[in-house]
Amino acid sequence: MLMIGLAGTTLAPAEHAWLTASGVSGVILFARNFESREQLMALVDAIRDVGGEDMLIAVDQEGGPVQRFREGFTRLPPLSTIGAEYARDPENAIRLAEEHAWVMSSELRASGVDFSFAPVVDLARGNAAIGPRAFHADPAIAAELTQAYVRGMHLGGMAAVLKHFPGHGSVAVDTHKAAAIDPRPLDEIRRDDLVPFVEGIAAHAEAVMIAHVIYPEVDAQPAGFSRRWIGEILRGELGFNGAVISDDISMAAAGAAGGAAERVRAHLDAGCDLVLACFPNVVDEAIAAVQGHAAAAPERLAALRGAVASTWEGLLDNPQRDRFIARVTALNAVEGSSAA
Repeated sequence: MLMIGLAGTTLAPAEHAWLTASGVSGVILFARNFESREQLMALVDAIRDVGGEDMLIAVDQEGGPVQRFREGFTRLPPLSTIGAEYARDPENAIRLAEEHAWVMSSELRASGVDFSFAPVVDLARGNAAIGPRAFHADPAIAAELTQAYVRGMHLGGMAAVLKHFPGHGSVAVDTHKAAAIDPRPLDEIRRDDLVPFVEGIAAHAEAVMIAHVIYPEVDAQPAGFSRRWIGEILRGELGFNGAVISDDISMAAAGAAGGAAERVRAHLDAGCDLVLACFPNVVDEAIAAVQGHAAAAPERLAALRGAVASTWEGLLDNPQRDRFIARVTALNAVEGSSAA
């Protein structure tokens, strides 16, 4: 039910108890947990030695501004560079989306990490937190690239997580810092923002992350606390049967429910399978809040576990990887020239 954050690059004594606590299903890693690929693999082994082999380990490794592991990993361009390529050569952009996803996922899987919270399928319509993390402003283009990215992740042995449902791109506020309200009617959201999610679900994405945004024309609660968004629309209307994951409970926009414990319970009561408690200072309260709560369907969590992976040495011997990296990282130069 919980994915928790750890403090540093090795396990602290108190974190051993967290990993064995009832209701803790996984760990989300950040730059604060990373020094090198060798250190990362040792930390992953330590987490599973304590928490068990089924402990999920995840990270945000999108590329561009959100890439937690850098040294020793391919520097991935933001998804917006793939969207820009679509205007020049749609077929090449689709190939690049698959290749970007494969490079990201194969490197993480060779390091013992199960999955990245990717891809961002929000529309690129000016949100302060999304920015270049999104493919495109056009729903049809974003949807086509979403499907390609999900395919690439699957080829790399990784589950895909579509975020941030039902669409974070069309409201200006950064939910890390303040409450965000999107006043649009449901029909407009269906026509635009839901399109990439529909296509990502059709491509068999295993999970969806829920936004902390409030859509008052649909529900007075933020989407992550909303049975209407999760139960009626995502599961009922869109037919999604995979894992539903909250965004971080420490974000300012999650404050509508109260403190950390109330935020955890509100997400679970609305239908989330996993709740993210990313900062160590809220983990004790989050663990206490899930005691006695019904566990998530085990098959939903099992689908998030990484497939059998190559070793890092095996990746280095793969000529396909060299070709993909050359093509994908060329987009970094495109990004640099556009920024200038």
